[in-house]
Amino acid sequence: MKEDKDARWFELECVPKEYIFPMEYRPQNLDSPVCDSIPVIDLAKSKAANGHNSQPVEEILKASQEFGFFQVINHGMAEKTVTDAINVLKEFFDMQAKNTTGTVPHTKGYIYTNSTDFAKDGVHLWRENLKHACHPLEECVRLWPDTPTRYQEVIAAYIIEIQKLSSRILEMICEGLGLKQGYFKDTSEVQLLSSNLYPPCPDPSLTLGILAHYDPSLLTILYQGGSTGLQVMKDGQWVNVGANPNAFVVNIGNQLEIISNRKLKSVKHRVVNNTHETRRSIATFVNPSPDCIIEPAKHLVNELEPSLYPASQYKDYVLRNKAFGDYTAAIQNALR
Repeated sequence: MKEDKDARWFELECVPKEYIFPMEYRPQNLDSPVCDSIPVIDLAKSKAANGHNSQPVEEILKASQEFGFFQVINHGMAEKTVTDAINVLKEFFDMQAKNTTGTVPHTKGYIYTNSTDFAKDGVHLWRENLKHACHPLEECVRLWPDTPTRYQEVIAAYIIEIQKLSSRILEMICEGLGLKQGYFKDTSEVQLLSSNLYPPCPDPSLTLGILAHYDPSLLTILYQGGSTGLQVMKDGQWVNVGANPNAFVVNIGNQLEIISNRKLKSVKHRVVNNTHETRRSIATFVNPSPDCIIEPAKHLVNELEPSLYPASQYKDYVLRNKAFGDYTAAIQNALR
């Protein structure tokens, strides 16, 4: 067994048929991918005299309009907080790989799925996943995995810092859109964590780590370290998101596209697999509160730019769009 191969994903010379997607879903041109061009934004750029980070604000708004994705560096999160989080998640997945009983833990507080549990139209994704709620943090943390023993403490510290970062980014987006300061203050929380393990794959052209989809969140903040695999749809082509070990990837979710009256884009994205490397990622979803009314901000609606979306409680939006699985069609179905 080669180093960095997960024990659950034993040496395979070919992809089992239950992991082979129909031709229309398979990734194309893996040998000659489109060059990475997702903007990387430095949040530590000097502040203007009025105290605002004018240049990063402009860069975030432009990236959100053109790509729906950007990366942030010099974000202020301690390297140890990030390293501890990715390491404890590695420990968790390693423990599942050593589980020889064939059972998978299911609790009220979290869901772990291995490759045989998560499928699309009878085809399995090439990944393992751990998902759990994060809000309210003090209540949720007690229901998270208790092994590794430091899991709850480490991930809680990570979530607290992600909340700070997401609030900072949302404030900058408010400034760029001309919305009042604190527009999202009482209506956005890090509500969900989704951690993924994508082991090496004998033939990535046949498989997918995650199907193409849109996010139903306000914002999604992803740590992927130095691993590749995330791709974004841009002008009908898949664009690779560069692997910057010190960056967080941020993408605009469906709710923020609605609130911005489509000034910002929620775009389709997916994860492709790799022949030699294991990819590990931590996705955190910043969502509105369930009872929050989601609609275009009144400041952004006028006779020349009428509202493109109906008002809806966030919980109703989610219920309506559950039929879309990963919410691939959710943004189109929110249109009037």
